[in-house]
Amino acid sequence: MRIAFLTAPEGVEQIELTEPWKAAVEAGHEPVLVSTKPGKIQAFRHLDKADTFPVQEVVGETTADSFDGLVLPGGVANPDSLRTDDQAVAFVRDFFEQGRPVAAICHAPWTLVEADVVRGRVLTSWPSLATDIRNAGGTWVDERVNVCDHGSNKLVTSRKPDDLKAFDEAFLDVFAKEAA
Repeated sequence: MRIAFLTAPEGVEQIELTEPWKAAVEAGHEPVLVSTKPGKIQAFRHLDKADTFPVQEVVGETTADSFDGLVLPGGVANPDSLRTDDQAVAFVRDFFEQGRPVAAICHAPWTLVEADVVRGRVLTSWPSLATDIRNAGGTWVDERVNVCDHGSNKLVTSRKPDDLKAFDEAFLDVFAKEAA
C-alpha cells in the first residue's frame, strides 16, 4: 500500500511520525511524506526541535486517489497549521469523499474538524480536542484507539504517543482490509 503521511512544514510530533512510518515500512508498505511546501519538515519533541525529514510530495501537486490511506501525525502546531491551509484541508476531505481509510493521532483531529468530516463519527484524540470534536458533530471517547466505520470510510484515532503501539496495529489492520 502507498500511504500518505501529511504534515505541516513545522511542528509535527516526531515520534507520531516516525513510529507509524516505521510500522508501515516493516509491514511492507510505502509511506510518503506529503506537506504543504517542498523541502524539509521540522519535527519536534514536544516543544523542542528534533530532526528534519525530506518532503516527497506537495499538497496541491498530488491527490488522494494516488494513495491507499492517510496518516495524520499530531503535535500541537502541526494540525493547527494544516487546518489553515485550504489545499491541505481539501486533501484530507478527499480521502473521506473517496472512502479511503484515515488514521489520526493526538492533536491531528483538528484538521479533521476543519475538513468537516467528524460529524456523526466517533473518535478519540488528545483530551483538549474533545469540545472541538463535539462542536463539529462528532462523539469524543477516551480510548487508546478507536476505529469508526460510521461514515464513508474507516477512521482510526488515538490519544497520545503512549498509544502508538495500539494505533499502529489498528491502522495497519484497517488499511490492509480496506485495500484488499
